[in-house]
Amino acid sequence: MIQIKRVYEPVAPRDGQRFLVDRLWPRGIKKEKLALTAWLKDAAPGNDLRHWYAHDPAKWDEFCRRYFAYLDANPGSWQDLAEAAAQGDITLLFSSKELKLNNAAALKLYLEAHPMRRKVSGGRK
Repeated sequence: MIQIKRVYEPVAPRDGQRFLVDRLWPRGIKKEKLALTAWLKDAAPGNDLRHWYAHDPAKWDEFCRRYFAYLDANPGSWQDLAEAAAQGDITLLFSSKELKLNNAAALKLYLEAHPMRRKVSGGRK
């Protein structure tokens, strides 16, 4: 299972492997507090896309389209996530105040729908 969680929420046993998927380190958070498996900066949208989107719900569909195109062109940025999800639960960590329409939510959608994810996980969704 892939879940998303804000970095400011406490670590829980059901989180599984925890991956920070933001380009920038979250404010006020120490590395030890996050109990990270890895910080995957390259799995996050680039600065231009982040600034363009600015968490405007009206831009969500276009944000996803552009972000997914970036992910398609950079499979090395997310393949570790697909492999980890095939092995068990993972949590994608984000720092945005926007809880639903953020890059971690878009990345979750991408990983759940992407053919490589299904191939790595043996068809499990």
